[in-house]
Amino acid sequence: MITSSSRQADTEESTSASRDFYIQTIVESYIVLLAKVQGTPVAAGIDAGTESFRLADAARGRSVQRALSASAARAAVRDPALATLIRDEQDVLKQIAAQFGLLSNLLALPPEQRDDKAIQVLRVQVDKLRDSRAKTRQQIEKQFPGYANLIDPRAPTTDEVRTSLRAGEAVVSFYLAQDNSFVWVVPKDGAVRFAASPIGAAEIEQKVNRLRKALEPQAETLGDIPAFDLALAHDLYRTLLQPVEAGWKPAKSLFVVSNGALGLLPLALLPTTAATVDMKTAPLFDGYKSVPWLARTHAVTQLPSTAALKTLRGLPAGSASRAPLIGFGDPFFNAEQAAEAARETPLRIASSDPVAVRGAKLKRRNAPQTEGVNSAELGQLPRLPDTADELRSVADAMRADLSKSLYLGKAANEKFVKQAKLDGYKVVAFATHGLIPGDLNGLTQPALALTAPQIADVDGDGLLTMDEILGLKLDADWVVLSACNTGTGAGAGAEAASGLGRAFFYAGTRALLLTNWSVHSASARDLVTDLFRRQAADAKLGRAEALRQAMVALLDGPGYQEDGKTLFSYSHPIFWAPYSLMGDGG
Repeated sequence: MITSSSRQADTEESTSASRDFYIQTIVESYIVLLAKVQGTPVAAGIDAGTESFRLADAARGRSVQRALSASAARAAVRDPALATLIRDEQDVLKQIAAQFGLLSNLLALPPEQRDDKAIQVLRVQVDKLRDSRAKTRQQIEKQFPGYANLIDPRAPTTDEVRTSLRAGEAVVSFYLAQDNSFVWVVPKDGAVRFAASPIGAAEIEQKVNRLRKALEPQAETLGDIPAFDLALAHDLYRTLLQPVEAGWKPAKSLFVVSNGALGLLPLALLPTTAATVDMKTAPLFDGYKSVPWLARTHAVTQLPSTAALKTLRGLPAGSASRAPLIGFGDPFFNAEQAAEAARETPLRIASSDPVAVRGAKLKRRNAPQTEGVNSAELGQLPRLPDTADELRSVADAMRADLSKSLYLGKAANEKFVKQAKLDGYKVVAFATHGLIPGDLNGLTQPALALTAPQIADVDGDGLLTMDEILGLKLDADWVVLSACNTGTGAGAGAEAASGLGRAFFYAGTRALLLTNWSVHSASARDLVTDLFRRQAADAKLGRAEALRQAMVALLDGPGYQEDGKTLFSYSHPIFWAPYSLMGDGG
């Protein structure tokens, strides 16, 4: 039955979507105009780059922003002082709406029937209420800056971005519009660079999807993995990054803010010059070692917004008393998975013959596979047994006590996550499925899948949702989401992953490590383990640079070996480029 409340919700959603589209159209038209007039007499006195930079931030991610605002408001109730301020602000907003209603009714009357004195009184009352709301908002921003930035992030100016940057860093901001794409570069020192290309969001999405066919292939064997389209990847580089090279190339570390399909493709795998590969080079995929990937010269970090950098850089240093790691992995989603857990054996490739290697099974983590399915429950998710090995390997690299730091199988459940004192760990790892709205029945927000409650004998639904993440308390240098596609998704999914990331930032992490496609088990374990081994060995090594070094070491390394022989190389980007860093890469 359709109730009046559900009709109202539908109407509000429709109105909100229409308003978003209207605002987006106006903003995009203005950015196009600024791009056309920059450097001309018409634009005298206008800095087109800095003027348009903030507009792009305001136009990104509005649907997730609404979801985050609602979730943050619910989470804030746990803090009595903040809850009181929020209620005060909401009460004033209701009073303003009521007064506006009365004012509109009076103004709608014919002139001879209007009460001008009453109209003036209402206007004064509205002004006073607005002042009251502004003071309450200022109090919230002063006392609870993290909450204020989460629900209403203010787009920073280019000068404010510079103050957050360190030497050797630059922000690269993309905005994909209907008919054009725009890119801005704000370096620590030097001029802001701004360029436009006559290629819209739909065309870029097509190019990205074509590139991802080699990264998320329908491949059963190694030989089925398609060649990575280097010509197309370099074409994207020429379109997106080459026009503003002078702004970012002198830097060593890039913070990237994007929208649309660019969230589906790590920029580190774009070739900086044209390149070709001899696919017959042995071992398999070894020819990709000669490609001038962007990862060879620059560390890349994603940001959910330019405002996030200032917030993250303003966080105090983590407690020195924190333990190295707490990890949750290999959850059981149904009874059959729990029963088979003890029978798992690792897959081995038995021959070093090139033909046999090409026909060898490609061992990748299973994706949820719920897209297009009418009904899906938690119990239908595939198990990820190799994630337990990855967490053990990371714990070993960080010299963490495995018995105290890892919660695997039945222990990887909601109760343990919520009861654990997560703010006592430098790294918090979730090696499981990342889900987006619609993946499971009734799922309306991003979530992480944990052991089914009936298997773990705990309360809950087996999902750690964005709402619940906002309520966690962290003091983490890293949150690792080593799962399937936690960094991406079609359409709203990529935006939702950004929302999941921002929820973890609000909870108290400085950075997230996300996967962009279903990873190859062995190479993913090697890459993540090497990343944390490097950071453990060098406390001054930044997160983004540690990831870059681990990626380059993997693609230049010996590849998959057995008995001291390389069976295939990890130089294809499907192996070395699946992880993205989001947050503070320093």
